[in-house]
Amino acid sequence: MTNKLTLRRPDDWHLHLRDGDMLAAVLPETTRHFARAIIMPNLVPPVVTGAQAAAYRDRITAAMPNGADFTPLMTLYLTEDTDAEDVARAHASGLITAVKLYPAGATTNSASGVSNFDNVRPVLEKMAEIGLPLCLHGEVTDPEIDIFDREAVFIDRVLDPIRKSTPGLRTVMEHITTKDGVDYAKSQDNLGATITTHHLVINRNHILVGGIKPHYYCLPVAKRELHREALVEAATSGDARFFLGTDSAPHTDKLKENACGCAGCFTATNTMSILAEVFEKQGALEKLEAFTSLKGPAFYGLPANEKTIMLSKGAPVTYPDKITVGDETVTVFDPGFPLHWRVAD
Repeated sequence: MTNKLTLRRPDDWHLHLRDGDMLAAVLPETTRHFARAIIMPNLVPPVVTGAQAAAYRDRITAAMPNGADFTPLMTLYLTEDTDAEDVARAHASGLITAVKLYPAGATTNSASGVSNFDNVRPVLEKMAEIGLPLCLHGEVTDPEIDIFDREAVFIDRVLDPIRKSTPGLRTVMEHITTKDGVDYAKSQDNLGATITTHHLVINRNHILVGGIKPHYYCLPVAKRELHREALVEAATSGDARFFLGTDSAPHTDKLKENACGCAGCFTATNTMSILAEVFEKQGALEKLEAFTSLKGPAFYGLPANEKTIMLSKGAPVTYPDKITVGDETVTVFDPGFPLHWRVAD
């Protein structure tokens, strides 16, 4: 039985670092294991211009732990006022790796997102021309659409029309949560789909059965068990379309545990241990490197990392329940089962 596994260093193709004290607290949790990460731009105010992306990158670099070997891959937040030429300049300079589309109101800090998709068509056409990928938060926000159906409806109403109207645009369906998302991704070319750590582990029962569990609440919300099973099958399949984007999203416990709690699971600390357990259970440990370290770089046209990490299996691994941010705390995602795989020092 395998008890050691060597992988190229993984990358995280969807990560929230926030800013200020939170950035300083959570960044080391990612740089410990990951070589690169796509950095989400939904700050307040959002990162919408090349100049703002450069300033945010500099703040991330300044917060880097001593000796860290980590590259933040910056993105711009797409708004209906985004300047296509500014996007093109930021891409040409190597500053940005992608542009992020949030439907207005879909998730945390998305109020500046897109309501009328026709208004961003010139930017999408420029992105297709220059080969810059579009990352999408794939949910509609219509109040009459049930929250558990919003991803499937987004595919039909928004994603498929965008891809048909701008056929050269490289697109990433971020944090897919449904069999509908898996099936659509499998049917497409020139498309990637990220899958989070937590959506491989939890279904909607974990949030609601036996009392509301705020630290399992995320957007897109976890769905039925059949959808979780479809995600696990996709992640462990080795299919080039599917790769890791943790969507690790830190919020203080004060903001999670209140009458209107924030959406997000903080998984940066223990993701690699959790993934090894999931892949081992599927008999697919040999596919873990493809999911964490190979398929994402291939989609984005970047080389795989040369350095490696080693995972070893033994006695259960203990991770901190919380990390400290100033005088507050952030809860680390609990998968609900023992973790026997650890990243060797």
